[in-house]
Amino acid sequence: MMRLRTWQGAVFALAVTCGLGPAVADTMASGTAAMAPVASGGETIDPAHYQTPEAFRWRITKTEWKESDESAFGDFVTAIGESDCRTFDECMKGAHNIYRASDPKGMFFFADCADLPYALRAYFAWKNGLPFSYTSGVAAVGRSNDLRYSRHGNYAYARSDAVPRGEGAFPNGRSILNAINNAVSSAMYRFSPHETKGQLFDFYPVKIARGSIRPGTVIYDPNGHVAVVYKVEDDGRVRFIDTHPDNSLTRGSYGKRFVRASAPMGAGFKNWRPAKLVGASQGADGTWHGGRVELARDDALADWSDEQFFGTETPRPAQWMGARFVFKGERLDYYDYVRAALAKGDVAYDPVGETRLMVRELCDDLRYRAQSIDIAVKAGLNNRAQPGRLPDNIYGTSGDWETYSTPSRDARLKTSFVELREQTARFIEMARTGDSKLDYEGGDVARDIGEAYRQEAEACEVVYTASDGAARRLSFEEARARLFDFSFDPHHCPELRWGATAAAELATCPDGETKRAWYEAQRRLRNQTERAYDARMGFTLADLKAAVPGSGADMPPETDVLGMTGGEAKAGSAAAAGAQASAGP
Repeated sequence: MMRLRTWQGAVFALAVTCGLGPAVADTMASGTAAMAPVASGGETIDPAHYQTPEAFRWRITKTEWKESDESAFGDFVTAIGESDCRTFDECMKGAHNIYRASDPKGMFFFADCADLPYALRAYFAWKNGLPFSYTSGVAAVGRSNDLRYSRHGNYAYARSDAVPRGEGAFPNGRSILNAINNAVSSAMYRFSPHETKGQLFDFYPVKIARGSIRPGTVIYDPNGHVAVVYKVEDDGRVRFIDTHPDNSLTRGSYGKRFVRASAPMGAGFKNWRPAKLVGASQGADGTWHGGRVELARDDALADWSDEQFFGTETPRPAQWMGARFVFKGERLDYYDYVRAALAKGDVAYDPVGETRLMVRELCDDLRYRAQSIDIAVKAGLNNRAQPGRLPDNIYGTSGDWETYSTPSRDARLKTSFVELREQTARFIEMARTGDSKLDYEGGDVARDIGEAYRQEAEACEVVYTASDGAARRLSFEEARARLFDFSFDPHHCPELRWGATAAAELATCPDGETKRAWYEAQRRLRNQTERAYDARMGFTLADLKAAVPGSGADMPPETDVLGMTGGEAKAGSAAAAGAQASAGP
């Protein structure tokens, strides 16, 4: 499903899911999507009778992307990542976008997660006179009911070039950005590292090395999410930005929320293929027109690598799950390998500093979630009647559920809380065994981790808007304790979206018996952190109550760090603070 929106006279189709393309999938053949190609901003109008307005003209002044352009593109992405903007539109209109002054009045910028890499790349190319091309048609290798989750990946069969077809017939930059919202989906990232058939994809799998993974590198989670690297820290930590169907932009660090998968699913880090305009002519004004955009092939890419799928060692394993990652003679977990390979020098884990950073990032994630739920409430989803069954798959769908529900977002959040506990437990074990990679000189690592956690947790406050408009405040530890009570269902009141159980907090929730029954029945779905996008999940209330297969887990994983370290939250800072309403934010 799609909705049509008009932004200052520019009508475009908006894909309302992070990974969904147009609703014309399977029109050519089973497992095929036909995306509307865009050769220029006036693709439906004869250029002889139409002139792109001056401010919108995409002039090509360079015929290829060079290292200096890639470096400048990385700087552009870094500036957005290091800003404090919270929506893609805000980011593109803020002081951190050095090209904003040249934007025509009335521009609106939208990007869900799949759009984000393309929107950033196309915008930068437009502002710097560079050629740009994107995959506009994909089909499944084999059969697939949903190209975003093809078991054997996809292949590209069509491309669109942003190239003037004649002298003076400039493409319209805004029209191309708008078309990307319609054409691009996460299916464009789901491809085997090795060529199968069809045309080249826009990206290639990159070597896990500093300088190869850089600002602008794309991270693909085959569960249907895409992010863009904006910084690689000296200690190897990868920082990313990502966007969501509500146009919010968030930040985080690479970790287990991005899963590995079989090679055809294409998980992991990808770089843009260098693009070159060939066969073009230069006009009297110095700009180029005509020709076509060619992408560099694998054998021309010095940092092309499939090691993230098959490991670093030979012989290669028969299955991707058996991949071995060895760094300086030591076999490492994949995520540790990424960190070690990207660090400037040897990685030394500061357990106190690492704990502080992880808690701060989770605090940001909770605040991002509050922003997302407030958007859903403003859209009135919680005032609608509860549907008679869930979508066919709660993680991969379309329409208002995809825009305003949070099952995937919540699963990534839960995974990060679980990872925090696992990491702190690991630091304690490293101290016990005297691991040389632990940078710690204290006498009680568990106590110090617990104290750092407690301090950061007490500094974090999450505010959400209750049904009566009042601001409700949650402490970090209260939010952590409620994590698996958070409702992902946009039809529920905000109190249930935040897992309220106290009568005082629930007093403002207008949800009746039916919605409360659905909330309770969805508990097992909330308990799971794994996302199964190929599973049928159109459960009824009776199905959920009967705990039918595929409807979740009986118990959630453990997330309690303070209990493990022997620490404790400050008295009164959790449940009491969480249930307290205030008049202002």
